[in-house]
Amino acid sequence: MTNEQRKTRVLFLCTGNSARSQMAEAWLRQLGGERFTVFSAGLEPHRVNPFTIQVMEETGYDMSDHRSKHLEEFIGKIDFDYLITVCGNADERCPVFPGMGTRIHWPFEDPAAYQGTDEEKLAFFQNIRDQIQAKIQDWLEQLL
Repeated sequence: MTNEQRKTRVLFLCTGNSARSQMAEAWLRQLGGERFTVFSAGLEPHRVNPFTIQVMEETGYDMSDHRSKHLEEFIGKIDFDYLITVCGNADERCPVFPGMGTRIHWPFEDPAAYQGTDEEKLAFFQNIRDQIQAKIQDWLEQLL
């Protein structure tokens, strides 16, 4: 068994794969270290939101290699230990598929849907980023 096979595989899922699931993927990669292989996807993927990139870069995380991906890229190709939905729409619409392990739902507000000035939007994205970081830190503590 290779080292990659022993890692816990986690898929974060939301509707657009443009904000919440991207941030969650980045945080688990950063905080979970080598114990995890982390992916994110969307049911209706859009491009990664520029505010997502900006707020993660503020923490020192480079998202230049991130792209939005459709859930179909993974169904039947990778077995996941955890499927974590980060929005209500994805939680309700996500099909059950082979290779889906434990399913968890973490509801976060959609920062991309927030209405306001760019400054207000940025602040909202930062708030969601920090909520996701805290949730992942708590989850990691529970796993250990």
